[in-house]
Amino acid sequence: MILRFLLFLCALANSSVHTCPRQCSCSFAEVECGDIATMTSFPVDALPSNTTVLSIWSTQISSLEASHLNTLPFLNKLNLYSNKLEKLPSDLLRNASWLSSLDLTGNQIVRLPPGVFSQKSLRNLVLKNNRIEQTDAEWFDDDSNLIWLDLSGNRLSEIPVNLFQKLKHLEHLDVSDNNLADLHPDALKNLYHLDILNLAGNKLSTLTPTAFSHNQKLSRLFLQENHFRELPPSLLLGPQNLQMLLLNQNQLQHLPAGLLDGRNSSFQLILSANPWLCDSKMEYLWRWLNEHSQNVFYLEEVTCAGPEPLKNRQVVSLSESELGLVR
Repeated sequence: MILRFLLFLCALANSSVHTCPRQCSCSFAEVECGDIATMTSFPVDALPSNTTVLSIWSTQISSLEASHLNTLPFLNKLNLYSNKLEKLPSDLLRNASWLSSLDLTGNQIVRLPPGVFSQKSLRNLVLKNNRIEQTDAEWFDDDSNLIWLDLSGNRLSEIPVNLFQKLKHLEHLDVSDNNLADLHPDALKNLYHLDILNLAGNKLSTLTPTAFSHNQKLSRLFLQENHFRELPPSLLLGPQNLQMLLLNQNQLQHLPAGLLDGRNSSFQLILSANPWLCDSKMEYLWRWLNEHSQNVFYLEEVTCAGPEPLKNRQVVSLSESELGLVR
């Protein structure tokens, strides 16, 4: 590996930039081609052979082949934002042995073939804002080294259990702004290194008590803008070191006793825009908010939706008698 890296550095040092695609800009090992409405095909013939970072955005490019990358043996980062790509070949990364980051944000991809992301060097993959309806475990090899996966802004209605079995090194997972109505109890079971999980902007209404029990390294969890009406008391027992939890813009009326217990002083929480019902079942959250007000963003927006006499009152401002706790 060390020898290979030294050869790589030597090749870069000895390579000279003789060409640059028309309307693009080229600096040492980096090429940018942006906002070019007349570009309809990948500029394969004019790219410097020593390119390590290639960014092409806002063009009319609709297809990409493995052969297009053959002339870029040292390519490490490929950004293809907001183009017209609809599909990718299964052998796309066959010879891209140095590629560690691939960003395909804002294209028109609906389906992807098996093996398309099987390159072992790939560590960061962004498929944000496409039209993907289904994920497939066969996109990846069994020994994938992926640590970052962004599938946000697509049309996913479910996540197959076997998808993440091949992504055991994953640290960042974003599936926000899809159509997920359910999360299989074992969907995240093999993600022992998961640090950031974004499930915001879906249609989730419930989670199993063990949904995150295997994700003990989870530090940030985004559950806002879903349809949650209640949460299991043991939901956060797995990720004991959770630093941030967003639950705003759901349908929560109460939080179960014990849900937020054991959080450290740096824990951050957002609870606004929920229809909190300020009755005796609010006791746990009311006491927690009063004891940990410094941990809550937008505390003043955590207000009662009912009963009518308490409507729009800040939860922390209530008394025991108003909550019906005085016996």
